[in-house]
Amino acid sequence: MVGSELSGIDLIIALDNKIRDLRTSSFDISFGELANKYRDNELIIQPDFQRLFRWSEAQQSRFIESLLLELPIPPFFLIENENGILELIDGLQRISSYLRFIGVLTNCEEPGLVLTECDIIPELNGIVYRDLPTALQLKLKNRYVRLEIVKRGSDSRLRYYMFKRLNTGGLSLSAQEMRNSTIRILNDRFNRFLIHLSGNEDFRVCISTLTEDKILEKYDQELVLRFFAFKNDKDKFRHDISDFMTEYMEAVSDPERDDVPFEYATEESAFEKTFRILKETLGEYSFSRVNEKGNYVLGFIVYHYEAFTLGIQRHLHDIDLLNPVQMERIAEEFAAIKRDPKFREITTGGGRNTQRYLDERIAFVDKRVEKVI
Repeated sequence: MVGSELSGIDLIIALDNKIRDLRTSSFDISFGELANKYRDNELIIQPDFQRLFRWSEAQQSRFIESLLLELPIPPFFLIENENGILELIDGLQRISSYLRFIGVLTNCEEPGLVLTECDIIPELNGIVYRDLPTALQLKLKNRYVRLEIVKRGSDSRLRYYMFKRLNTGGLSLSAQEMRNSTIRILNDRFNRFLIHLSGNEDFRVCISTLTEDKILEKYDQELVLRFFAFKNDKDKFRHDISDFMTEYMEAVSDPERDDVPFEYATEESAFEKTFRILKETLGEYSFSRVNEKGNYVLGFIVYHYEAFTLGIQRHLHDIDLLNPVQMERIAEEFAAIKRDPKFREITTGGGRNTQRYLDERIAFVDKRVEKVI
């Protein structure tokens, strides 16, 4: 039964069953105890999360100021892993600001955070932790915060959807950062697989025109996901690529679903050969456009990424990387494709983010490669 077919009793039972599958606990803890747990590896801030620590010096300083002023702060959300260790899911900016200020956050430069732009108590500006009076150091150490913990043994899918819907404000994450930090709750294997392949040397050469900001936002990992999502599940794409990729990553990661099979060894082999071919033929220009004079303009065009990576999939087994004559023909054809006015038309401008144009640009490369192998 679904929707209006459910009786009131049935609905209550359905909700109660889900609630029983999600075991939680809440308690207050001092920041001093949190710091001790971090030192003792009983509180884990995932390495990937640490790289997302982006609050400015002023934002970090104002959080410390808020603690000293005893202003209310939101709770931290954590999961308890199978070993009983707590893993932070939400609250990175706040806990990292405190740990950095007291000088225990890994990889922080000494002497830690120097308070700046505190606008309620400007006398704090220029202060480092060791300069605080002992009474204020103890005040910070003994300040309590609420922890909301999802216990081990809870249904992994409920844990995932709970944290996916968390929205406690603060600095926004990119779509891929959000996927990395939530979908791993379902199962971390596919997430780790994407991160692993994003380090492939041939792939790095081909995407070397990406900006540093894009790399920091994990766009390189999103491109790996984009490759597999379109390669394996393209027919489900309609218009919103971000939602499409999230749903694909969820489907592959969810241990209770088998509608999107994923053979890791086979898929890794296809990925590696795809980018070896592109590196050997187009190299750093793999996803760059050409100008009206036919010259390459360094940059990254995602439509070129889709066209070339997916357009060669049907011919992957027929392309011989050890055949220099064939590889030369492919390189010449790739260059000709980029200069073709029709290809430039279907990979330039707005309104190209549709299934129709996606199919068209993939087919364009597919048919041209077919002629030369």
